[in-house]
Amino acid sequence: MRIAIVGGGPGGLYFAALTKQLDPAHEITVWERNAPDDTFGFGVVFSDETLGGIENADTVVHEAMESRFARWTDIDIEFDGHRFTVGGQGFAAMSRKELLRILQRRAAELGVTVRYRTAAPDVDELRQSHDLVIAADGLNSAVRTKYADAFGPTLDRRTNKYMWLGTDRVFEAFQFFVRQTEFGTMQIHGYPYSDGGSTFIVEMAEDVWRRAGLDGSEGEEFPPGVSDERSVARVRELFGAELDGHALLTNNSKWLNFTTVRNRRWHHHNVVLLGDAAHTAHFSIGSGTKLAMEDALALAACLHEHPRVDEALTAYETERRPVVESTQRAAQASLEWFENIGMYAGQDPAQFCFNLLTRSRRITFDNLRSRDPGFAELVERGFADAQGLPEPAPAMFQPFSVGGLELKNRIVVSPMDMYSAVDGVPGDFHLVHLGSKALGGAGLVMTEMVCVSPQARITPGCTGLWNDVQRDAWAEVTAFVHDRSTARIGLQLGHAGRKGSTRLMWEGIDEPLAKDNWEVVGPSAVPYGAGCQVPREMTRQDMDTVVADFAAAARRAAEAGFDLLEVHAAHGYLLSSFLSPVANHRTDEYGGDLANRLRFPLEVFDAVRAAFPADRPVTVRISATDWVPDGNTEHDAVEIARAFVAHGAAAVDVSSGQVTKDEKPAFGRSYQTPFADRIRHEVAGPAGVAVIAVGAISSYDDVNSILLAGRADLCALGRTHLYNPQWTLQAAAEQEYRGSGAAWPAQFAAGRRKPPTSRTDAVRPRLALLRETPQDTVHLRWTPGRTTA
Repeated sequence: MRIAIVGGGPGGLYFAALTKQLDPAHEITVWERNAPDDTFGFGVVFSDETLGGIENADTVVHEAMESRFARWTDIDIEFDGHRFTVGGQGFAAMSRKELLRILQRRAAELGVTVRYRTAAPDVDELRQSHDLVIAADGLNSAVRTKYADAFGPTLDRRTNKYMWLGTDRVFEAFQFFVRQTEFGTMQIHGYPYSDGGSTFIVEMAEDVWRRAGLDGSEGEEFPPGVSDERSVARVRELFGAELDGHALLTNNSKWLNFTTVRNRRWHHHNVVLLGDAAHTAHFSIGSGTKLAMEDALALAACLHEHPRVDEALTAYETERRPVVESTQRAAQASLEWFENIGMYAGQDPAQFCFNLLTRSRRITFDNLRSRDPGFAELVERGFADAQGLPEPAPAMFQPFSVGGLELKNRIVVSPMDMYSAVDGVPGDFHLVHLGSKALGGAGLVMTEMVCVSPQARITPGCTGLWNDVQRDAWAEVTAFVHDRSTARIGLQLGHAGRKGSTRLMWEGIDEPLAKDNWEVVGPSAVPYGAGCQVPREMTRQDMDTVVADFAAAARRAAEAGFDLLEVHAAHGYLLSSFLSPVANHRTDEYGGDLANRLRFPLEVFDAVRAAFPADRPVTVRISATDWVPDGNTEHDAVEIARAFVAHGAAAVDVSSGQVTKDEKPAFGRSYQTPFADRIRHEVAGPAGVAVIAVGAISSYDDVNSILLAGRADLCALGRTHLYNPQWTLQAAAEQEYRGSGAAWPAQFAAGRRKPPTSRTDAVRPRLALLRETPQDTVHLRWTPGRTTA
């Protein structure tokens, strides 16, 4: 093959070397516009997993890299005058310049032609003269830009300002300095990469950057390789203590905004994207160099394994895209955490450090405990002390009070529509469904959305509370929960609005009924999506009717014995559709700006609060973002939550989306928790109101991590409880917890011990003369010339 590579960075050079090894007959040419000794940046960090791949693929490159690594296991965090060290992590870093030299030598040894100080020919020309063209030309890829219609790039320019610097202070570990200054919160990401230097990245929010006077060079263009010396001098002044008398080093150092690159496709005919041209991940979670070298390894392997270029490129993208997207999800969570770092300025220092360490959701409490039990114990003890509790326990089993309602633990069974009622009346199915969840150990069990009128239903199978027959049926459910368990039970009250009159979920979700339709209403005559019914725009009389229906249902809910009532203002149902500009196009006082869009939902909430007993809490569920352009965002959600809290909401249940069929959610583990986190710190926490996190939370480790980091007060799990109604009790058994937070029904008490298996019930002989002493946490520090443990 004749292969052209545009860009002589680590990704392009590594691919060239690997491919030439696999088949020396390949003719490979690399075009690099810079000189061989030009490089931007300081250090690059690798994971053990990536290094294992490099070792398997090319021992020569690996041995050369290994001899230059700085290795350590610790993370040092300095916050608000407190210093913490967390061990057991494992890092390897080296100079980017040294890495390039290694790869340049290796490529030359293998016969790769590298044309330095030379711009690549036009890519159309390269496509015609070569079998394969690789765009390894970085973040601002000219190749990607030329074929933008084919690749479909999205460039997400983030808000924080950062500058990539170095220092001759050699850190001993990964170093986070978090400074509370008169201008706001600033942070340093630092790590050693050799016996002579460390990377020193300064980052802060734009408003902090401006207040600190770091915007003096804004709008000024710096040629490649030239640093913003005026800003560097100011950084040196601000972070003199962290530099500790050492020099601040520059290399093309200027203020940047991180840009997350994604592409709809990575290859087009015989042109393929690699590294930063295809994708970027924020520097707080990993190295772009690491990802580029992994790309190179996978692409070289796929070309060798497949006889045709198009097959190889498809295989490459199929293999790498899930890995990269997983990394980008973690990086997105991390970068957003740092964008909002000032929100956590008031946290207890140990909790702040745990929050920082778990920001990407890749490190959890259990994961951290296995690496550094001492720090994990400190965090768990701090959480118990903050709650005024005498003993540490898994956070999920610590008690909590919502508006005076005492819950034995922090697990909520999330509302889940069952579509199994007849004429709105719950039956034996609902008794068994909700009763089993209460017996399964959850602190609070929520009903599905219970509808306030026949016209408020989503489907003919939805439950209701518009008559006394329904009230009495619900009373049987609440009586069972109260008599047979220590759980509390809450009712979610709602109106389907424009999403009503549809088929049962398993017959066609969101599809209109084939017959016996009822009229649906909404804030405007805007359907939920293509093929959905067009609602009639509500009149003031319609609104009055709905308010009265909610109030009457709330009174019946109290009579039925519910401990808590939640107003459903999420997921595109009636109240949610009033809140969203996607669904609400009104021009009267109930449409337009957010204050107007809030008007009717707050009227409903006030009526419910007045009708439900004052000593029982009323909460609200909201959609924190619509996941579409021009829809509500997390910033709107803060104001929406603030309004409901001001009207007496005892908790905010933070979900997202389902407001339009056009939504594009960023699904992932615990993907909605950052919305709850923001509302808790900006609104609910200061007001003494609870926040419930919900959405793809599926393990007790995730629950404990969310609670310990202070991202929410309670966690609601839905599908997890369908998979296992006894999930909470099983989590107690797995964590060897026995206490009032997970009280087993007397009838189930024999199940508290994990069932034995063929691996656990065997009696093992002693085969060692001396018992092994448990090992302490490994604290490996980087010291030039030696390592110490």
